[in-house]
Amino acid sequence: MSTTPTSPTPPIELNGTASQFEGIAVDVPEEALAALAEVCEVITDSTSVAEASRDWWPLALHWSLAGKVPRMAEIVARPTTTAEVEAVVKICNMARLPLTVAGGRSGVVGAAAPVFGGVVLDMTALAGVVEVDDISGVVEVLAGTFGPELEEELQAEHQLSIGHFPQSFDLATVGGWVASRGAGQYSTRYGKIEAMVVGLEAVLGNGTVIRTGGAPAAATGPDLTQLIIGSEGTLGVITRVWLRAHALPATEQRAAYSFPTFGDGIEACRKILQRGATPAVLRLYDAQESARGQSGDGTECILLVLDEGDPGIVGSAMAIVSECCATNRGKEADVGLVDAWLEHRNDTSALQGLTRKGFVVDTMEIAAPWSALDQLFEVVRKEMLAVPHTRVATCHLSHSYQDGACLYFTFAATPPPDDIEATYIALWDTGQRAVLANGGNLSHHHGIGLNRARFMSESLGPAHDVLRSIKETLDPNGIMNPGKLGFPSPFGEVPWP
Repeated sequence: MSTTPTSPTPPIELNGTASQFEGIAVDVPEEALAALAEVCEVITDSTSVAEASRDWWPLALHWSLAGKVPRMAEIVARPTTTAEVEAVVKICNMARLPLTVAGGRSGVVGAAAPVFGGVVLDMTALAGVVEVDDISGVVEVLAGTFGPELEEELQAEHQLSIGHFPQSFDLATVGGWVASRGAGQYSTRYGKIEAMVVGLEAVLGNGTVIRTGGAPAAATGPDLTQLIIGSEGTLGVITRVWLRAHALPATEQRAAYSFPTFGDGIEACRKILQRGATPAVLRLYDAQESARGQSGDGTECILLVLDEGDPGIVGSAMAIVSECCATNRGKEADVGLVDAWLEHRNDTSALQGLTRKGFVVDTMEIAAPWSALDQLFEVVRKEMLAVPHTRVATCHLSHSYQDGACLYFTFAATPPPDDIEATYIALWDTGQRAVLANGGNLSHHHGIGLNRARFMSESLGPAHDVLRSIKETLDPNGIMNPGKLGFPSPFGEVPWP
């Protein structure tokens, strides 16, 4: 068993240790602190606790520059085993302490912010590849393992890969991938993370340790694995995961195309998927994003394509791509655009730079059926651009399926300093509700966290009450990541927005 824990990467400089949120913050009693210290490492110095009390939520980056985190936790607990996690959860449950699980803290919706203080559970010391079933292609890995460490070991020692490469790959842990229901940039070939999970181990909010799944398929009632995936730490703590792996690809092919309109590109992508081709990468940029990052001329929409795997399958898929692009007014473009994207795809420096200059910048990724994408593309950008101080609202298609795709909207505004938060809220209210009103869903892969919590009831309707009932059963005292997923909290009113 190898263990190579890594530390989370700070999203931007933090110039203080104050809290942005006002209201109730739960302290950790001395007896609970002593009990936790007997179980695992406990961190109490204010600088370390402040760092553990934030994630990459773009709005909170502005607060960091002002010397604040959303809310300071009281302490950080850092377990190294499932047994230690179990003990921490039981202590917090008995003492009624808010417990917020954190991995690499790369999320962008505030899911790792401890909005009622209490305890942050840092999972990054519970790391390493436990076992690899080379015959079945199944990998057992601890939840605090970072993506690069997992892939390096699998590729070097087993010639395997999970194929999950989100933009946050260098920043995120396996547990974070699963808890947020994330998507990698090669998802059209390999699926989102929920398609890769064979089973998992989790400590529920009442301290019960469960294991789910373990087989390629089952008919043993509802799928409890999928219940935990995407729960964002509100139902329990994911401690280990069994993931599907595949052999390292024998070949790779790349291509690029330009289209006169975004709609032409969408139609080409639809036909590619519905003919059965699933190239690993199929990314279509609107004219503005094509000009900004893909050397476009301001009128064309660029499609980047990459596939990998068995030569026969890849060759057939790329032939279908070529045919579908040609029949939908697509023209071959410089394949070097794919090379450039691969080189810079995980660069986040623009976010920090613009934030320091006072820009409001964020992304909103959603999914919808093919039949709704054209209207969503037009309406959402138009609605966002109408928000005062907004400068740009652009879009690209990033993940495709037989029945629809993910649209990824990027927006930026330059409000006066006193209007940063109000402008941010207005952009999200306007954009997200335009999506919901025109056939899109609430989130494709960034999750809900705190930022999207206010939309959960209108998105899920009565189903949100069912989810709330499950939460109350698995976490009867409401200690697990309170304030998230639109759930009410026993610690008081959620302090944002």
